[in-house]
Amino acid sequence: MTTTDLEQSPIQGEHRTPAIPPALATRRVAFLGAGYIADWHAKALKFVDNVELAAVCDQSLKRAQTFANKFGVPRSYGSLQAMLAAEKLDAIHVLLPPDAHFEACKTILAQGVNVLLEKPMGTSSGECAELAALAKARGLSLGVGHNFLFSPIYEQLRRDIENGILGSIDHITITWHRELPQLTFGPFDIWMLRDPRNIMLEIGSHAVAHMLDLAGTPDHIQVQASNPLNLPTGQTFFRRWQVNGFHRQTAIELRFSFVPGFSEYSIHVRGSLGSATVDFERNTYTVQRHGPSGDDFDRYAMVINQAKSLMRQARRTLGGYVASKLPLRIQGSPYGASIAGALKAFYIPASSLQDKRISPQTGSEVIRICAEIGRLANLPKPSSTPERLLARPKAIDQPRLLVLGATGFIGQELVRQLALSGNRIRLLVRNPGKLTADLQVPQVDCQNGDVSNEEDLKRAMQGIEVVYHLARANVKGWDEYQRDEIAVTTRIAEIAIAAGVKRFIYTGTIDSYYAGAKAGAITEKTPLDPRIEHRNLYARAKAVSEESLVRLHREQGLPLVILRPGIVIGRGGSPFHWGVGMWWHGSVCQVWGDGRNKLPLVLVEDVAQALVAALDAPGIEGQSFNLVGNPLLSAAEYLDELDRCGGFQIQRYFTPIRNFYATDMFKWLVKVLVRHPERRLPSYRDWESRTQHATFDCTQARVKLGWQPVENRSEIVRRGIQVPLLEILR
Repeated sequence: MTTTDLEQSPIQGEHRTPAIPPALATRRVAFLGAGYIADWHAKALKFVDNVELAAVCDQSLKRAQTFANKFGVPRSYGSLQAMLAAEKLDAIHVLLPPDAHFEACKTILAQGVNVLLEKPMGTSSGECAELAALAKARGLSLGVGHNFLFSPIYEQLRRDIENGILGSIDHITITWHRELPQLTFGPFDIWMLRDPRNIMLEIGSHAVAHMLDLAGTPDHIQVQASNPLNLPTGQTFFRRWQVNGFHRQTAIELRFSFVPGFSEYSIHVRGSLGSATVDFERNTYTVQRHGPSGDDFDRYAMVINQAKSLMRQARRTLGGYVASKLPLRIQGSPYGASIAGALKAFYIPASSLQDKRISPQTGSEVIRICAEIGRLANLPKPSSTPERLLARPKAIDQPRLLVLGATGFIGQELVRQLALSGNRIRLLVRNPGKLTADLQVPQVDCQNGDVSNEEDLKRAMQGIEVVYHLARANVKGWDEYQRDEIAVTTRIAEIAIAAGVKRFIYTGTIDSYYAGAKAGAITEKTPLDPRIEHRNLYARAKAVSEESLVRLHREQGLPLVILRPGIVIGRGGSPFHWGVGMWWHGSVCQVWGDGRNKLPLVLVEDVAQALVAALDAPGIEGQSFNLVGNPLLSAAEYLDELDRCGGFQIQRYFTPIRNFYATDMFKWLVKVLVRHPERRLPSYRDWESRTQHATFDCTQARVKLGWQPVENRSEIVRRGIQVPLLEILR
């Protein structure tokens, strides 16, 4: 633990930063970055008058175009320079990874365009100072957004402190306890994980922004980082941080945990007259103050008043969510409300001066303190680059195998087994940072690219004899499935035919079968669900993709082999598997039906073993193989073993299929009323298939592929449940 004194905050006092000038005419705005946060900004922008989202730019033009189609944006671009040259813009929202903020903002400001960027403002105080100076010199507005600074419940806390409701403030505790999924599933080479201190700039900036707003810069702080975790890059990440400080008479405590568990994001303030708590996760604000009665009655009154307040707030939050779906209100979530508040402060300021919460002075001070927190943690210095991921070895010889979808659950295990067998492999991946360290070996040639890009595919297939297609599109609606899953799969196969590949191995799914109570035994001769158009979109897309591939096999000689895995479990995957039931928050499982029938489980290692066997097995073109081990565990037994391995008790609800169906019907009726574009009629048959009452005869895989899956119950539990659980809880 280390302590230091901090200088007086440079953001104390008035903020002379000019606000973005109000305009009667519509201001033209563009987004730089079309990722997750861009969706929130697009929705929030609808609450700001006289602002038009005129363009969107992303280094992936396809992603920019998809975003533009979704939100009705007129133009999309693949480079910032092209957008600046073609568009006359009043402001640009910079929605990029932190290490790209500085150069992008500098370029935009130099072109005379106002900037609103998401936190952190930069990666160093020097970058922040340069951006602030450039904006001031050009007479431009530069705003920085931090999460929840404009949330209604947080604004109530600010008012109560300002009005003296809580009295003199003694202690402020800000808690951020949230799992960081990237620590388990990658990508491991993102900026946030390249240096153990970066997490304070990326996530710590939220809490530091609240601290500055409520108390100001602390006079001195102490820092302790603990619970180290070694990442595949060779870097170390510290999953717990404790920061303690004082600002005059007020004690300040910042607590961070990135370990999987119950999510908590809150601010608790203790004053001389009362205490208050903002719970961002539950969207509640509670105040505790004494009343005109003795201790016992006073305690009773406080609890009753708090309960009534929480009930009112719970109804309001739920009502806002429902209204946003109808859609009577676009702003349905607390997070969205806060972003909308920040945008209003930027575009429609209350005065000629910028709100200090979005000012570059505050943004710069946040970075200064976060950097100081990282310095005081006394952590070992990382290598200059994440050596094992950023300097990937090339294959020694010409690869003969191409794996598409290598960063996925099954894909990584397949590459692992192929490499161990001495095969030379090429991967085509969008994000190599998701590959684990044991896949960074000389016989693996990793190429950056997208399976939807023909030029990337043609380059990747040069000299390739066998293609493994495990790639899956991250889409929702049927139109997207048709475009990004089915059409892409068909095009991959056509390019493979043109490249003269000798075998094309495709992974389907047993989900494309009807597996309800009347299914009986399923073999490879069993047709896929004849009513597949009424099934879930994933099962339907896989079935239609298979149909397209079979047609290419029949008409153009595609050397096709299809493998359909069952419910795949094991290392690299989540033990909270949706093949068992519908999971809520990683702690509640709503089981499909009564949970008594045995499930078609299979270990990921066994699926990969079959895929490897399909590489050279003779005479199997045009055939399909189901991959399901002997049925050993029911859903109830799976959850029993999960509880035993984890030493906890998962909440389980055995839910009749008719209940799922009824809920789905209700949602469909609402969608019909609001004319939602994805208002697909629910299918009882689809919900019933999730119970997996069918039995699978996999004799063909055993005979023709020599497949021998693990069939020992204790080994299935150890490798399928315990190992992935320990990967998450490590």
